[in-house]
Formats: sequence, C-alpha cells, structure tokens
Amino acid sequence: MAEVVINGLIEGGKATGGPPFGPALGPLGVNVNSIIGEINSKTGAYEGIKVPVKVIVDTVTKSFKVEIGAPPTSALILKELGLQKGSKTKEEVAGNITLEQVKKVAKAKEMSLYGNSLQSKVNQVLGTCKSMNVTCEGIPATEVIAKIKRGEIKV
Repeated sequence: MAEVVINGLIEGGKATGGPPFGPALGPLGVNVNSIIGEINSKTGAYEGIKVPVKVIVDTVTKSFKVEIGAPPTSALILKELGLQKGSKTKEEVAGNITLEQVKKVAKAKEMSLYGNSLQSKVNQVLGTCKSMNVTCEGIPATEVIAKIKRGEIKV
C-alpha cells in the first residue's frame, strides 16, 4: 500500500482545486472534487480561520482520508472577539473576552492542549490572551489565572 500525504493550510470552508491540493492530487488519479468537498465540509465551522489539513491518499486503491488539525488558539480568540489581529503595543488592549468564550476556545482546542482538567486548559488559553494583550472580564489575563488558581473564580 503506497500512501501519499499532502499537507496544506486552508481557510475554513474555502478549499479549491487550486494550490495546495489540486496540483498535488491531480497526478494521483483521485477525484479531486470529492476530496475538496470533504475538506470544505469538515472545515466549514472554521470559516475565516486558516486550518491545517492533511490528505492521505492510497495510490493503489485511490481511497483517501482527510484529517483536520486544530486552528491556532490565537485565531480562535480573535474569531470570538471579531478582530483581525491582536494589539500592536503592550499598552494597547486588543479586546476583552468573557470567561465563557475562553471556555469555548479551550473546548475547541481540547485535543491539542495539555492538562487533564478544563481549568488547566482554560489557563493555557488565558496565557495566549496575555500574549495578545486581551483582557478577560475586564481584568488582565494573568490576574484571572491567579484568581482561578486561588479558587476565587470557578471554571
């Protein structure tokens, strides 16, 4: 069984027969349109976000498998806030996210975040908020992490 793996970064729900997948899949003799359709159906929930995609093609049977990776945590935070990018300076606050939105991002990234509990995954998302200069409930992310660790905020 000869497998060919093709990786690409696609905006959710907007894969086409062009690069990176079309030119790589065409010579393999597979139905490019069905692969693109499956990629778009699996990435549709990530509209507006670049998502890593892996297509594995068996060159003998012409069967294929599409695997979708998780978008970056920062991209999910920006999507929740409706922003294009984070702050340009340390003084400028990029936005304010609610704890519920942080939990939503943590659950979306559940498989790629470390830790056994939702609390540890929420703390990781808040760490990304800190680096983007995004506050949580109007409080700097580091203070929210500290309050969660002290038990003042329940996750």
